[in-house]
Amino acid sequence: MTAQPDPVMFEAICTPPPGLDRRGMVAVAALVVGFSALVGLLFTLIGAWPVLGFVGLEAGLVLALLALYRRGARRAVEVLRLAEGRLVIQRSDWRGRWQEVVLDPYWARLSLEERPDGSSVLLLRQRRRTVEIGRLLDEERRRDLAAALGEALRRYREPVFDNPQLRDC
Repeated sequence: MTAQPDPVMFEAICTPPPGLDRRGMVAVAALVVGFSALVGLLFTLIGAWPVLGFVGLEAGLVLALLALYRRGARRAVEVLRLAEGRLVIQRSDWRGRWQEVVLDPYWARLSLEERPDGSSVLLLRQRRRTVEIGRLLDEERRRDLAAALGEALRRYREPVFDNPQLRDC
């Protein structure tokens, strides 16, 4: 007889806001190119034609950075899983590199700390180790994650046993 693995008590997949879809990217690109062409035309009319190169370079840089963000947003992910007596945090950055951190859920303490600028940071602490989670989320979703993970950790630490032999006592 084999022992059944513990079920997954909590799992959350955190992704950054998706940004623009293909249609939105085309619209932004059209606006950037159109505005840059207008600025270039105005400077050419007043005789400052060397500005054309800088305007074109600036427009290309803006579009390249938007494309880089879209690409990175598709790759970045953070997965939190509480199962089998372990709290596993797996993350992938915008380059696609994975990192994994394993904590003991009984000793892990969750805290949502407010910063002076009004933002918050969600931290998991275990002994001398501190791990920030929910970096990819906005404030509202970070607070929702804190509430859900806090409840899952509380249920793990304070299990409710259903023993039929003890019901009659």
